[in-house]
Amino acid sequence: MKKSIAAILFVVMLFSCTNDSKKVRDFLAEQNLPIGVARDVHHIYKDSGRITSKLTTSLLNDFSNRKNHPYNEFPKGVKIINFDKNNIDSTTITGDYALSYSKTSISELNGNVIVINHSDTTRLETDQLFWDQKNKYFFTEKRFILTKIYDTIVGEGFESKENLKKYVAKKTIGNLLTKSNDL
Repeated sequence: MKKSIAAILFVVMLFSCTNDSKKVRDFLAEQNLPIGVARDVHHIYKDSGRITSKLTTSLLNDFSNRKNHPYNEFPKGVKIINFDKNNIDSTTITGDYALSYSKTSISELNGNVIVINHSDTTRLETDQLFWDQKNKYFFTEKRFILTKIYDTIVGEGFESKENLKKYVAKKTIGNLLTKSNDL
């Protein structure tokens, strides 16, 4: 194992001596190695000078050298805090493992996934969650628990806007409250 890692590093060094970064990226992609690795990442996203979100992770593997499906991997978990227009912490998303695909802007979070809407104290818990960042939409077909103030909904399959306010809960059990005019 150590010999193969040393051989790969030696070949990478040889490629890098030719100053042809495309060959190095292609080699890393063929070997299924990340083009970059970052530790203890704290990334701030801005739009028009306003902070829209913060991402923190202890390990980020950059696979943006993939031709068809470039992605970032967060093998030790991720925490994302989204801010509303008033720069108030509105939604926090955490998971033990995540993949984020740059071409589609869809992320997959796995293991102890928790989404909290701080403005109305809604909390979603599941083992797997897909996040469509372009459309600001969450979905899963796994078991979930949605807690909203004093109500808890348990089910299998969930879809919602990113703020958890409008949602579709599938195969539910538990106490569901409805307004009389909704019937």
